[in-house]
Amino acid sequence: MRSFDRRTLLVLGASTLALAACGPKGGATVTSDDMSLGSESAKVTVIEYASLSCSHCGKWNREVFPAFKAKYIDTGKVRYVFREFITAPAQLAVAGTLLARCSGKDNYFKVVDAVFHSQEEIYRTQDIKAALLPIAQSAGLSEDQFISCVTDEKANNELYNRVQKYAKDADIQGTPTFFFNDDKYSEGEMTMAQIDAAYAKALAKAK
Repeated sequence: MRSFDRRTLLVLGASTLALAACGPKGGATVTSDDMSLGSESAKVTVIEYASLSCSHCGKWNREVFPAFKAKYIDTGKVRYVFREFITAPAQLAVAGTLLARCSGKDNYFKVVDAVFHSQEEIYRTQDIKAALLPIAQSAGLSEDQFISCVTDEKANNELYNRVQKYAKDADIQGTPTFFFNDDKYSEGEMTMAQIDAAYAKALAKAK
């Protein structure tokens, strides 16, 4: 993939995340670092661990997430949390994630969705910057702000630390991985039928 024209991104790839697992603890507790949609009082919290460079994550976002959002998030049944992970190619995952964060909470999920929809173009052209810059500009960032965002050392380190923690605490070995409340339900794309079943099980346990 074509590199950016300034400092190299610090997070170097999934190989740096080979940590010993401490057992699956997905954790329905939402922290200040988390990006979420839906009612905070929902009885079921769905946490998706996903990478913006993961083609399976992108496919699920494009083909299943809209129906999931309409049925569960928009109706207040689920609080959805998107937890960022890094898979190869790491530069896309890192740059896309940092861009979403820099765009602010109001634009975060719009940027995530736009990056997922740009995956095929990026893989075809091998030009991350050309695909992400228009997304940044649509979120109100200039080109200089975009470059500063994705090369920010503090933000890179914070992302690296979050991903390390997720890999260790929740035993994340692939993306996408879904938790319904504290239970790991699936590693890989979920169909709406699987989501319905997992939601029903989580709701029954929560009562």
